Amino acid sequence: MGRFGTHPSVLKENAKEKAKESISAVLPIVLIVLALGFTIAALSPSILVEFLIGSVLVIIGMIFFSMGAEMSMTPMGEHVGGSMLRTKKLGFIVILGFVLGFIITISEPDLQVLAEQVSSVPNMVLILSVALGVGAFLVVALLRILFGIALPPLLFCFYILVFVIAMFVPENFLAVAFDSGGVTTGPMTVPFIMALGVGIAAIRNDKHAGDDSFGLVALCSIGPILAVLILGLVYHTEGIFTSEAVTEVENSVELGRLFASALPKYFKEIAVSLFPITVFFGIFQVVSLKLNKDVLFKIIFGLFYTYIGLVLFLTGANVGFIPAGNYLGTVLGNLPWNWILVPLGMVIGYFIVKAEPAVYVLMKQVEELTDGAISGKSIQISLSVGVAVSVGISMLRVLTGISVFYFLVPGYAVALILSLFVPKIFTAIAFDSGGVASGPMTATFLLPLAQGACQAVGGNIVTDAFGVVAMVAMTPLITLQVLGLVYRIRGGELGEKRKEEKRVALPDDMAVPKSVAELYGELGDEEIIEL
Repeated sequence: MGRFGTHPSVLKENAKEKAKESISAVLPIVLIVLALGFTIAALSPSILVEFLIGSVLVIIGMIFFSMGAEMSMTPMGEHVGGSMLRTKKLGFIVILGFVLGFIITISEPDLQVLAEQVSSVPNMVLILSVALGVGAFLVVALLRILFGIALPPLLFCFYILVFVIAMFVPENFLAVAFDSGGVTTGPMTVPFIMALGVGIAAIRNDKHAGDDSFGLVALCSIGPILAVLILGLVYHTEGIFTSEAVTEVENSVELGRLFASALPKYFKEIAVSLFPITVFFGIFQVVSLKLNKDVLFKIIFGLFYTYIGLVLFLTGANVGFIPAGNYLGTVLGNLPWNWILVPLGMVIGYFIVKAEPAVYVLMKQVEELTDGAISGKSIQISLSVGVAVSVGISMLRVLTGISVFYFLVPGYAVALILSLFVPKIFTAIAFDSGGVASGPMTATFLLPLAQGACQAVGGNIVTDAFGVVAMVAMTPLITLQVLGLVYRIRGGELGEKRKEEKRVALPDDMAVPKSVAELYGELGDEEIIEL
């Protein structure tokens, strides 16, 4: 292990860091559920114990996944991306990019969940259509990096197309279609695709290459939305929802069996999901990459960690979090003052995004590519604020039945307008963050929470509860670009103007700051975001 760059002392130190991150991410959600369970929203003992055991599995799973993603998925994507661009054969890049996007999408476990929510469309038709959409848009994203095309014009064109088509799609199908964009960019897809962009951009030798390395997830999130909207036109279908019974256990033996019976399912599911990516990389290694044994064995160790991490994470989330979220939503929805769902939803949304595995991949990559100029902490806070707003709006929709379309259209309009005024890299990071934030934690806790509340208030689950994923994917686009505006103000023309004003106000015998960085260097990320 020492020879292959995974020395036990290094692993131990890395595991401690990941454990600290994982515990700090999941613990607030546990405390919130416990506080609600012991006060206004009584939970049954079995649901509470299932949730606590699920939380432990989620934490352990996050530790293994984040370590594995760093050791395997990220270097795999970077090596493949760099090798693709070195060929300088446009046809090869297009074909390979499409195939890669296609097989990665089919590998995404959450896509199976989406397929079950759509009536009149065979599951395989939906899955293949979404995979075709991601494959096509991954090609668009790769060509954008290759030719240095600006991201905002592409986003304007594609989102205008999306909303024009959406006007002709049945309302019952609309929320499911927009949810698909967040579902298909999950923990399997995001690390590899983001690293692919870094690998391709690294070959380009210009000052904008680092900025253009982001944006792949943003464009790949549009493909599934378009694909599912088009299916809605062709099949004239409506979304359906069949509620699953919340599993109650009577004793510890049944509790053990509940988790034990779920583990084999996810062992098989994640193995099937990782297999296409592993085979693709293996073929690429033999034909083109020819990495040395040290690097190759480190990637193999990383794939093992990723596999174990995702199995534990999904078992804990699906067995422990889904029942708790649904039960909690039902209890809160039945309260005489069920409006409390809105502020509680915002608090839960603020903390739950920190438990998304892919968020840490995004944070680390942003810090590395910007040399710490954009801190991971500022990205995380902006994401949390965005998701808090989106969950609050989603709970308001559950209580009032307002169409998700009335929030998505102005929301994306604001996000696209902001893209004209913020630095390029913030636009790319913001639109990537939408797919990153709407991961398995959203699907396994926030969506069941909304569904339980919707059932309690007698609403339409398909039109009112679905759309949570779409909202979670949309609001970070605004909050992160607002962060970009703050950075521009602090470091751009307005910053220089304020510096001059500051110099005029200072007495002659006082030291004058020489740069904007010096002038504002003592401000922390939280202070900048608050401002």
